Amino acid sequence: MVGMNTPIGSRPDLAQHFMECGALNTNLTLAPGERMVISDDLFNGTIKNLTAISMAAVVARDGMVARAAILPLGTAANRVDRAKRAKYEKLFALIEESAFDAGAREAAEALIHSRFREAQIRELAAELGGTIQPARLRYRAFLDIIKLLTEKKISEALFLDEFLDFTRTVAGKLDFGIYSMCVDRLFASRRIPLAVQVSLFKEVLKYPPLVRKELVTNLMASEKARPELVAQARHEMAGLMTRDQLHEIVLFTTLKLAWQAQRAVPRRAAA
Repeated sequence: MVGMNTPIGSRPDLAQHFMECGALNTNLTLAPGERMVISDDLFNGTIKNLTAISMAAVVARDGMVARAAILPLGTAANRVDRAKRAKYEKLFALIEESAFDAGAREAAEALIHSRFREAQIRELAAELGGTIQPARLRYRAFLDIIKLLTEKKISEALFLDEFLDFTRTVAGKLDFGIYSMCVDRLFASRRIPLAVQVSLFKEVLKYPPLVRKELVTNLMASEKARPELVAQARHEMAGLMTRDQLHEIVLFTTLKLAWQAQRAVPRRAAA
């Protein structure tokens, strides 16, 4: 049995959890109710289980995560002897055929054709880093803009312009887990004016369905957000979304609340 102190990236049920996330059409989390997976988790060994990494490569909705998952799998294939490489060739053929992310499919194809050469793995890593690093620099710059708003050194209108520019710049280039964390904190902070938060929410409602669902349900399940913001958010959704879309939001919010409750049980037991 896996103990509570077992590193989350090593738990044997992580692959099953990733598969469930894929079936739910949501981004991957390290465990139900915990933070979303980012590319660093694949780079630095937070996730060690190769079965879970393989599942991430196939079902990750976040392109940065899916492509990052290809790299440790390619390294593992490079290091085994030829007699054992056939299983990796089958795995990469599956990724090439079935991965949700087009970039992950292309990376898998490139490694198959190169026969998992280390030079090809380094090239893919450099390409991914060339996408992620500029986006993270833009993210850090936006954090300074948030600080200026909380210190009342810029207008609310200018902040909203900066947020829109930040979002356009990093779309598809920044780990969704990082972007989501940024937006979640903006919604939770009492130092951000309510009017700004409502304006941000109205922008979120314009996002693609998957991204919108994640961010909206994070707010609906938040323990820190102002009740006034949640009430206004419900009003805005009712005027824009279809009945089916609203039903999906309710169901996914309920799931996230259940995950939070499950996560709180060990904390209460340890208190």
